[in-house]
Amino acid sequence: MARAKLNGIEIDYEVGGEGPAILLTHGFSATGWMWRPQRPAVEARFRLITWDLRGHGQTEAPAEPDRYGHDLAVGDMAALLDHVGERRAVIGGLSLGGYLSLRLYATYPQRVRALVICDSGPGYRNPASREAWNDRAERQAEDFERRGLASLEGRSPEMAQAIARHRSAEGLARAARGLLKQFDSRVIDLLPSVKVPTLVIVGDRDEAFLAPCRYMADKIPGARLEIIPGAGHASNLDQPERFNRALVDFLDSLPA
Repeated sequence: MARAKLNGIEIDYEVGGEGPAILLTHGFSATGWMWRPQRPAVEARFRLITWDLRGHGQTEAPAEPDRYGHDLAVGDMAALLDHVGERRAVIGGLSLGGYLSLRLYATYPQRVRALVICDSGPGYRNPASREAWNDRAERQAEDFERRGLASLEGRSPEMAQAIARHRSAEGLARAARGLLKQFDSRVIDLLPSVKVPTLVIVGDRDEAFLAPCRYMADKIPGARLEIIPGAGHASNLDQPERFNRALVDFLDSLPA
């Protein structure tokens, strides 16, 4: 792993392989380490960039709540691409990472060669649905404040490997309020106007995100949907060989 001061914070990241670049962002309360099963397959022909979001892993966890937010995270992603010398890349992520990838496209479409959205959702237009989501995010924040990193125990494969890599539970609590919560319908409204090749991947056992992923694949023009058998929310960890095959086949299909 490497570290650099970017967009006002110390960001922990990893780069490997040579070729066209792909930036992958992890989900909430996971870390960039969750992409380790993808490295051998992707790095054989591509340059893979992974990192830890604000408040996650070994990236700085600012004490000020207003230093967490979607625009700041998108700024971190753009600054990281600049730092590693990539003006344009395939942008992708899982869960929160997929949502942020779409927000990056909304802000910097010229920097996005293609999109890879995994086990994610586009947010909500309905204020009541958004409020229900944000209530769950607030409960997660309160759980981190009350129980610390123990609140991740027994959850899922990516959480099990993340516990040892987080600096603090306080950073995750602040990230839940600033990154996990949703405040507008920008991403869901964006979908029909996406103009880059898009791959949507979801595990067939990821019940909460199967419908949102199908919705995104239907709304994004020309999007490809891959449903991974035997996989839950962490489809890249549950079925890495099938996930890697779908990902690399998509990357190979992109125009030079």
